[in-house]
Amino acid sequence: METVLHLVLILHLELWDQTEAMHPDCAVVLQHMKAEEDCHRVLQQEENNRSSKTGCPTLWDNIRCWRRVEVGQVVRVSCANVSQLFANNQGHVHRNCTEDGWSELQPAYEEACEILVDDEAEQETTYLSNFKQVYTAGYATSLISLITAIFVFTVFRKFHCTRNYIHINLFFSFILRASAVFIKDLVLFSDENLDHCFMSSTACKSAVAFFQFSILANYFWLLVEGMYLQTLLALTFVFQKKYFWWYILIGWGVPTTIITAWILTRNFYDNKGCWDDTDVDFIWWIIKAPITASLLVNFIIFINVIRILVQKLRSPGVGGNDTSHFKRLAKSTLLLIPLFGMHYMVFAFLPEHTGAEARIFIELGLGSFQGFVVALLYCFLNGEVQAELKKRFWKWQTQSYLSYSKRRRTLFTESSTITQISVLDKSSPKDKLSPEGQVLTSNSMSSV
Repeated sequence: METVLHLVLILHLELWDQTEAMHPDCAVVLQHMKAEEDCHRVLQQEENNRSSKTGCPTLWDNIRCWRRVEVGQVVRVSCANVSQLFANNQGHVHRNCTEDGWSELQPAYEEACEILVDDEAEQETTYLSNFKQVYTAGYATSLISLITAIFVFTVFRKFHCTRNYIHINLFFSFILRASAVFIKDLVLFSDENLDHCFMSSTACKSAVAFFQFSILANYFWLLVEGMYLQTLLALTFVFQKKYFWWYILIGWGVPTTIITAWILTRNFYDNKGCWDDTDVDFIWWIIKAPITASLLVNFIIFINVIRILVQKLRSPGVGGNDTSHFKRLAKSTLLLIPLFGMHYMVFAFLPEHTGAEARIFIELGLGSFQGFVVALLYCFLNGEVQAELKKRFWKWQTQSYLSYSKRRRTLFTESSTITQISVLDKSSPKDKLSPEGQVLTSNSMSSV
């Protein structure tokens, strides 16, 4: 029995490695549990039926269901018919029905049957395990740089403007996205003993819902950045504060409405598992359709912005040759790609399982560092920010130097005053006796 339990543990570990790496596909586990349930149902029927009391009753050995047979019969089964996890080899196992009941399994499962190990699945598991370290480092780097960038934009009053307010909201959406990834990994994959196939707690559903909301908010704030830039280029005079609250409504209000509709639909129509699957198409499109639409609109804005930049560079008032114009255009395009999230357009309109490795590399690998790149380009490498930081640093150095010089002068003045007083005390006539006084004193002593 210990051997059978050990084999069951091995099978579950094999399934766990695949589900953790590939996102759960628990068909084999479900089939195994269904077979166990059916076996116990047959056994219950036999117990209720008196005519089936003879022979060896139905037996579930945690791997296979052995149906009732009469005494003296031998049941022989090939390994391929035992479980899908066993290789389709020539091995067989059998049991004898004796007067004392079922005999021991001959030979044991681990001796007769070869566990089916998919080398490609193992390689993919290793690849995804290593890739998890990459996106963890990427999101951690983005998290630190984004928090620093928000601090810079918030502390210095010079940067308090509509453009930077939109940047701050975009940075915050990236922070939510990075935090949601860490929370989701912590809740779903921190404990290897969790049965992920049937995990359906409130905590894991909340983690997945928060993750989906952060993704939606991030895409819509990328859309807001594109809309804002389009507005600046298209309209010469525009009251930016007038449109700011519309941007807030699009960036936070629309994702909130979408995720609320998704949660309610999921809860009433497909409330199973941890809500991290995409089995029901119409429920998944509640989230995917708005994201795809935002990417499409942002792509159109991106093309229009590039067109406007080309027109401005070709205008007579702009100096330089064709090479300098091309360099400016290339630089502007590269700056706009991470801000608009154009790298997501590669797989935006393709099925979910198309180019899985490339999709993972672009959406997780590059996506995890997108927050860092955006903070770097639009905060730390910004000329105004660098000039203000240099100015504040120079001012801090000057104040520190002046404070140090003042302290040195004060100490020098106090030291000079003490020195002068000590010199005057040493040269005071009260502490010295004149020769005449010494003579008078000696005469007085002699007279006594």
